[in-house]
Amino acid sequence: MLQSLIIISIYIALFIFGQRIIQKQITKLAQVKQVSETRTKVVTHYITYLLFIIITCLAVVSLGIKYQQVSLFISSAFAVLGVALVAQWSILSNITAGILIFFVFPYRIGSRIKVVDKDENISGVITEINLFHILIQREDGILITYPNNLMLQKGVLKLPNEATMDEAKKLEKDHVQIQSD
Repeated sequence: MLQSLIIISIYIALFIFGQRIIQKQITKLAQVKQVSETRTKVVTHYITYLLFIIITCLAVVSLGIKYQQVSLFISSAFAVLGVALVAQWSILSNITAGILIFFVFPYRIGSRIKVVDKDENISGVITEINLFHILIQREDGILITYPNNLMLQKGVLKLPNEATMDEAKKLEKDHVQIQSD
């Protein structure tokens, strides 16, 4: 009994320690990538849930429940979850894409982008990056809500910022004027 309490205590301490380290690392990464605090919290929660499931499984196996029983329970839970989410595949893919965008998407809030799409002009400034979608403000004032999974599937071009474009136009105009003199 005492040995079981010690094992559980060790796993609880391991979970708390791991959670704090993960939270600090995600917060640092979010500051570097200029990600909103709300989105950072959501990603931290998902990773914390995953850590909790892993630590709980390790604790259960350490307490003497056979690995086969634990793996059967986990695979059954994932099978039920998988069947439940088949109808909601787009939600699951957007959540997964949202987490990937958090870690690897090269553009930030304030970046001017153009999504390569033959049917629609999807270009403008990124105003918000959420777990399910990205908000893009077009130059004509229209706000586009673009799903995360499509953002990862389509080509995205980084456009120069307005200030950079104005400077480039001015330099080009000055260059043309110098050549004509």
